[in-house]
Amino acid sequence: MIEINELHKKFGKLNVLNNVNLKFNSGECIALIGPNGCGKTTLIKSILGMVIPTKGTVKVKGELVLKNYHYRKHIGYMPQIGRYPDNMTIGQIIEMIKNIRKSDTELDEELLEKYVLKNMFEKAMRTLSGGTTQKVSATLAFLFNPDILILDEPTAGLDPLASEILKEKIIAEKQKGKLILITSHLLSELDDLITHIVFMQDGTVKLHKTISDLKQSTGEEKISKAISKILKNNVNDPIN
Repeated sequence: MIEINELHKKFGKLNVLNNVNLKFNSGECIALIGPNGCGKTTLIKSILGMVIPTKGTVKVKGELVLKNYHYRKHIGYMPQIGRYPDNMTIGQIIEMIKNIRKSDTELDEELLEKYVLKNMFEKAMRTLSGGTTQKVSATLAFLFNPDILILDEPTAGLDPLASEILKEKIIAEKQKGKLILITSHLLSELDDLITHIVFMQDGTVKLHKTISDLKQSTGEEKISKAISKILKNNVNDPIN
């Protein structure tokens, strides 16, 4: 579904991505992890077309990302911090995105219902807590039933119940054969979710493994402990 070939990105003299080669397929749930500044965000923005690579290509479902926007209909994106017009209400934001997307697929309103957002449609975005804003972002990411979900720190700011609802939704979508890419600093949140792990450092991919291979190579059964062992072997202070 996503193919990244020889991807490089420089900001001035700073080399942010250095020869990144990755392939992600349907039915996979990938954890993209690494220390702050390792290139995760730039990689995600390159997939979304928000950053133009210095060199290399990104394809989504066979379509080149560069100078193309049609492929984005296949992607649902949940940013780490959602930013919306302050004076618009929740209901207005959702209707605006519906009008922009103009999707002909059946809408997936499960999170809209489970987060009881319809009861808050008249609330202005500026009045919302960080957790409620996250619920809006999660709802929008899944709403158009996309084949690919990119979730940046999805449980950050969510209360335990809301977080569990989102994790159950991620598992359900993975079982439908969708491709899910997650960035997270909360390693304990990844258990039961992911099928693969990509570890980045200094703009390069240091590790791309299945979870079964990861467990075998580290001798750990819990994904969070296996990832922690990998991180301790690669960086001094991976989670700041």
